[in-house]
Amino acid sequence: SFQSGGDGGGPSECDNQYHSDDTPVVALSTGWFNNESRCLKNITISANGKSVVAMVVDECDSTKGCDKEHDYQPPCSNNIVDASKAVWEALGVPQNQWGGLDITWSDA
Repeated sequence: SFQSGGDGGGPSECDNQYHSDDTPVVALSTGWFNNESRCLKNITISANGKSVVAMVVDECDSTKGCDKEHDYQPPCSNNIVDASKAVWEALGVPQNQWGGLDITWSDA
């Protein structure tokens, strides 16, 4: 979750804000986040025969984790696009399948 109190830890890296899960936003793993070069830029995510445009607002840290800042979660894999509820819904993914899906993405 990108909302305050959610499992995403602290505010988003790009703008130091929390974001509604009803907004299509994502966190990219460290390599794709590319030292904030994709901050507040849109990417197109495709899966399930559908596409959605989402804004990059955060990093899914591939180098650190298991601490308070990262909600005690382990480091992310190097190929992660962590998406808000709005992205899952736009892709037509049933809620019981949220959390893991093979996708393609590109800069929008």
